[in-house]
Amino acid sequence: MPPKKRKADGEVAVAGAARPPSTSLLAALSEAAARPLSWRKVSADGLDVDYCRLLDGALADRTLAALEEDVDYFTGDLAQVFVFGKWHDIPRQQCSFGDAGLSYKFSGRTVPARPWPQSLLALRAAVERAAGTDFNFVLVNRYRSGADHMGEHQDAEKELDPAAPIASLSLGQARDFVFKHRDARRPRPHKRDIPPVKILLEHGSLLLMNHPTNQVWYHSLPARRSCPGVRVNLTFRRMLRA
Repeated sequence: MPPKKRKADGEVAVAGAARPPSTSLLAALSEAAARPLSWRKVSADGLDVDYCRLLDGALADRTLAALEEDVDYFTGDLAQVFVFGKWHDIPRQQCSFGDAGLSYKFSGRTVPARPWPQSLLALRAAVERAAGTDFNFVLVNRYRSGADHMGEHQDAEKELDPAAPIASLSLGQARDFVFKHRDARRPRPHKRDIPPVKILLEHGSLLLMNHPTNQVWYHSLPARRSCPGVRVNLTFRRMLRA
């Protein structure tokens, strides 16, 4: 691999041109998106989610290996978020890619979109075909072990197109994804006894969070000591331009 140079703003630059993914991997991703998929619908009060296995085990392994080699994650300021009045290190690795001029704001941080590499363009095309919609931005989260996690939150930022689902592709270690209704988080007497909804996100799986899920439900990826493996998650989004 070419040597890496760290930039002052916390991003990573790679000296030399990135190696393109193999044509066989690109072709396999295209074929995976073209085959019929078996979807499972998960619904509740304001919850509308679709789930399928987009990539089989072997193709998911190859895709994960390609991403592990090609993707560099944010460091420095871009690897922190502002929560409860303080800056904290994100408990996972993160980076983002998208169309020119796009960015994503959350937890006091504006995340810039790097240009799409070929491997992610192929993945985007496969996810778009499966979801039946187009996306212009992806947030990539890498969980190094079961200790890495994501707290309860909603992806309800004004930059997100509410008409488009958020498509979440999971690779690597299977982890629990937990939805919690907003009314179940309220103090008594306004709290409602609505049970959480848990979905195991498997290697190669695709989850679609449809409207109005993100307005009504919070979601999280809790820490799991029993899940030591690496997990890479890509959430494809359609962002609105100002």
